[in-house]
Amino acid sequence: MDIIGTRAEINLDAAAHNIRELRRITNPKANLMAVVKANGYGHGAVEIADTALQNGATALGVARLQEGIQLRESGIDKPILIFGYTPPEDTGKLLNFDLTQTVGYPELAESYSNCAGKLGSTLKIHLKIDSGMGRLGFLPDSLFAANQKNGFSQIIKKISSIIRLPNLFIEGIYTHFACADYKNKISALRQFEVFNSLLTQLSQATAFHAPLRHAANSAAIIDMPDTHLDMVRAGISLYGLYPSDEVDKNKIMLKPVMEIKSNILHLKNVPKGFSVSYGSTWKAKKETIIATIPMGYADGYSRLLSSRGYMLVCGKRAPIVGRICMDLIMLDVGDIPEACINEEVVAFGKQNSASISVDEIAETLGTINYEIVSTITSRVPRIFLK
Repeated sequence: MDIIGTRAEINLDAAAHNIRELRRITNPKANLMAVVKANGYGHGAVEIADTALQNGATALGVARLQEGIQLRESGIDKPILIFGYTPPEDTGKLLNFDLTQTVGYPELAESYSNCAGKLGSTLKIHLKIDSGMGRLGFLPDSLFAANQKNGFSQIIKKISSIIRLPNLFIEGIYTHFACADYKNKISALRQFEVFNSLLTQLSQATAFHAPLRHAANSAAIIDMPDTHLDMVRAGISLYGLYPSDEVDKNKIMLKPVMEIKSNILHLKNVPKGFSVSYGSTWKAKKETIIATIPMGYADGYSRLLSSRGYMLVCGKRAPIVGRICMDLIMLDVGDIPEACINEEVVAFGKQNSASISVDEIAETLGTINYEIVSTITSRVPRIFLK
């Protein structure tokens, strides 16, 4: 066997397929941003970014300054937008690495303008509008006053003050949907109405038109084509996972990009009544065989799967028994007599005709597929396959 030990296998051909599929269903007039924050949702930011840009993406999105710097230092020269906060004292880094910064309130814009001015340069920014997500961004006077003449008077006043600032170039303006992945789109459509109404009134009041207007996340790319505007932002879908079970999966065929694999480190025959792992919470109901796997919660495999989850061995499901440890997991392979030392184990992914999906694990844990892949820790080597 060529590869032994716990690893994340990243299928870049699957990522390329997904970006082409997303490009296929996106309005041809809209640019496509690949969101590669959090190390590409755990998949490897640089490699995923390169693949996305080669297959239809025109820009990248990250959460933090250092993520953008990492992409630049890898040789990527396409537009990179930082969604999160960057301290104004780091404006020089934003400029040196040609990174675009999100701004969500006037005082922050003023600080960036002052810092950029001292450096004799102009900083590119996108304005973030909170149309109902409740996190970051300019909050309209009333989210329920989109059709009232003065429903956006205060937010327009704030944005107007930013438009007048020197040393800033407002390249874009965007919002983010809270419920686009729900079958019922009432909330998302309401947010889009608020956003569009603001853009209209802002244009009427200031004659300002941002070159890039964007709102659509993965769910909206799939289900809400009218929201594609000038750019869409593909996140979880790029990695072959659907935003939820409520989006129309018939519109796009995605391929999971990540599989987590390991190998059997140790095998032992144990008698009925034998206890396994901390707390002796699991006891063998019959004579069986315990396989020990060099993987644990320090690799990002949740301890909450103790005696609840499964892994694939020889194409069959082997139950996790006892508490998951920091570095080790035990499986009951008593019904898989062909299991042997170094045998491949699949934590999620496919093996022969069997599979364990990220979504299955997320459902067991009562969470979302985003969390499963993005919390695989850095000590798990990423093996990139093409």
